[in-house]
Amino acid sequence: MKHIWRIIRTTRGLWRTYGLIGLATVVLSLLTLLTPLISGWAIDEMRAGADARISYVAWLAFAIFVLDFLQNILSNYSGYLGDVASARVHKTLSTNYYQHLLNLPQSYFDTEQSGKIINRLNRSIEQITRFMQMFSNNFLQFIFTTIFSLIAVAIYSWQVALLLFTLYPIYIFMTFRSSPKWQRYQEKKNRHLDIASGRFAEVITQIKVVKNYLQEQRELASFRRHFSKVIGLVQPQSRYWHVKDFQRRIALNIIFFGVFMLIFVQGAQGDISPGQAVALILYAMQIRIPIFTISFLVENTQRAISDSRDYFEIMDEKIAEVDAPGSPNLQLSDGSVKFDDVSFGYNQTETVIRDVSFQIKKGKKVALVGESGEGKTTISNLLMRLYSPDDGAIYIDGQDIATVNRASLHRSIATVFQEPALFSGTIWENIAYAKPDAKKAEVVQAAKQANAHEFVDSFKKGYETEIGERGLKLSGGQKQRIAIARALLKNAPILILDEATSSLDSRSEAMVKEALERLMHGRTTIIIAHRLSTIQHVDTIITLRGGKVDEIGTPRKLAKSGGLYQRLLELQQGTNPEEVADALKRFGVVSTTNNT
Repeated sequence: MKHIWRIIRTTRGLWRTYGLIGLATVVLSLLTLLTPLISGWAIDEMRAGADARISYVAWLAFAIFVLDFLQNILSNYSGYLGDVASARVHKTLSTNYYQHLLNLPQSYFDTEQSGKIINRLNRSIEQITRFMQMFSNNFLQFIFTTIFSLIAVAIYSWQVALLLFTLYPIYIFMTFRSSPKWQRYQEKKNRHLDIASGRFAEVITQIKVVKNYLQEQRELASFRRHFSKVIGLVQPQSRYWHVKDFQRRIALNIIFFGVFMLIFVQGAQGDISPGQAVALILYAMQIRIPIFTISFLVENTQRAISDSRDYFEIMDEKIAEVDAPGSPNLQLSDGSVKFDDVSFGYNQTETVIRDVSFQIKKGKKVALVGESGEGKTTISNLLMRLYSPDDGAIYIDGQDIATVNRASLHRSIATVFQEPALFSGTIWENIAYAKPDAKKAEVVQAAKQANAHEFVDSFKKGYETEIGERGLKLSGGQKQRIAIARALLKNAPILILDEATSSLDSRSEAMVKEALERLMHGRTTIIIAHRLSTIQHVDTIITLRGGKVDEIGTPRKLAKSGGLYQRLLELQQGTNPEEVADALKRFGVVSTTNNT
């Protein structure tokens, strides 16, 4: 019941609409109640034979026609309101889910597959929406029709009413006993469906890798395996459900046997008239139909409860650290960055960086160098406040970034990632993502500075060219130049650059390098270095070893220090290209000589 209440409470903005549906349902149930009563009057009148009043019987027939006509109107009106309400429920739940996801910390997305997140949204909201539609279109009518019919039956025969009433506690008791086991099956099914859907989304986004490594059949086999497990769970779940449903219906059959026996005996003894007997039978049938639909209602309710758990589990996830009330905006003067004894780990058992301290002055370029896993990307994530340090503090222009408004911090930092993060849509939309209200001249100017205008202008639709999901219709160099143009348009004083040019052809590489130089000019820049050629032209190199700062100095100074940077320079002078490549790979660095 807790989940049902949460579903209803989540949609409280639509209670007025559901109130109208409830009102229409009450009237509809009352109209339904009159048909058996009028039918009984007609039968009793027909017993008079030749003395029966023809006009009276005709008016009764017309009354039934009017009742059917009104029921038709109200039923469709109620259904219309229910459909509209369901669409609004879908919008409300989806928007709330999406808004909550956008506010979750980065750590949540580090551990969850995007396919699982999407599948849970679709499954949960589909079932919740279906439940609310069922509740408004079926459940309310079922309740009111049953209540009014029982009252009408009690007027004629309290014994029959009592028998019919006993159906409900028996049916509800049997249903509640069977529900937990059914839901356990459903949860197991959902786990396999989530795994299959999560992998499906990964494969689609990485389809080139799958095809290149000839893993289509392996991925398909994994997909089939999880769905086979789902089928393996469906069989016992369905068998269990239908056995319990058979038992419920047996109880129903027995009670209705008693109902009809009682009606027939009372009619035969003259306790009730033939018309009253017919009315009782019709009322009993009106109750019987909703009772038979309980199986449908129960199954959908169980699905809503089981499938909504994933939705509410995600909604219960704690959102990212919220700015304290009245947090000041970051006030920029020169864009200097300082790390002061910063330590951080992604979990409680493993620390990635320890007591990291360094300072970057305005407009200087700093390269982070170290083996993979030493914390280069972690440092950039901490500066963007995607995570908070376990110890120490990070300052921009002397202000602790943990105390300032997060939005003002993000406005002050531009990023270009190793893999250009582009969206489906047009080139214009991707460049202007940093500034949606940018004028055409601003977008074009940013594209020109990023060496992108020439190739964009060569397209038939120019800046309105659709680039496909993740920019798949563009080359690697083109995607990177679009990402650089986006960062240029943002015009933030601090830049985080996860440089990636090793996979480009020489012409694209030269154009990207030129664009990067324009982007870095005058900006405080942290470079997660992937090329020795880039490292050699920065102002300062910071080497990391064991999660700590090992050395800080200019390229010239560190080239003679005997430390990690000197070792990198010596490695690229090796005579065996394969050994050189393997050694440099540990540092995520590409040799200059191998790419000229």
